Amino acid sequence: MNSPDFSLDDIKFFIDEPTFKRAVVLYKAGKVLHVKEGIRSYSGVVEGTKQYRVSVEARNFRYSHCECYLGERDILCKHSIALALYVVKDSAPLTQEDLKFYSLPVCSADTRGFAEGEKQQLQSSITKAKKYISPYSGPSSAWFHYQDRLSQGCARLSKALSLMPINTESTDMIIKLLISLDKKLCSDGVDDSNGVVGGFMEDAVAMLLDFTSCESNLALRFKKLEKISTCFDWDKPLIEKLHQLNS
Repeated sequence: MNSPDFSLDDIKFFIDEPTFKRAVVLYKAGKVLHVKEGIRSYSGVVEGTKQYRVSVEARNFRYSHCECYLGERDILCKHSIALALYVVKDSAPLTQEDLKFYSLPVCSADTRGFAEGEKQQLQSSITKAKKYISPYSGPSSAWFHYQDRLSQGCARLSKALSLMPINTESTDMIIKLLISLDKKLCSDGVDDSNGVVGGFMEDAVAMLLDFTSCESNLALRFKKLEKISTCFDWDKPLIEKLHQLNS
């Protein structure tokens, strides 16, 4: 079977965690059956409360169809995701890394320096993720699709930050990212009406505070924030932490 254009990360970065977990249960239980490859598409049967015929396109798993209640209403369902998992994994078992879901950035508690090439790889991931957080200039009908892109961008950033070891370079990278996102929200036309980007920034700040619980001197890296003006005061907890260290 030829590989699709989408990856497992593409699936995890787009859907919510409960839907992903329900799809994983179906996949691991062997409920995805009779999978066939068509012309840039895949089809099969997924056993739920009954057997549902399901199809997904190779270019994008979101272009799918399922006979279930949600699928008939063009809502991406667990059956379609289960088929997409089968296609991506080529029916192989899911690994522990495959099952990790990065809904928010989490401190790794790993106090070490970067391995060779690790910093560059994470920086590349951050750069790619930031492209999803772009200005909005489309019609109102495209607003929900735009918000989906913001959510994908933040999910991708959450994974990159969660993989970071605790050190000064990681701290500086996260601060730089937060300043960049602040600019996108304040002056670059990003429409964060549903608060996805702002929520990610709050979680990233909480992660930096967790960094200082492991290495207190990392709070010294927050000093640069005293010289800038932010739009939503996300920097205040970090500056307060800096003052506590200096007091």
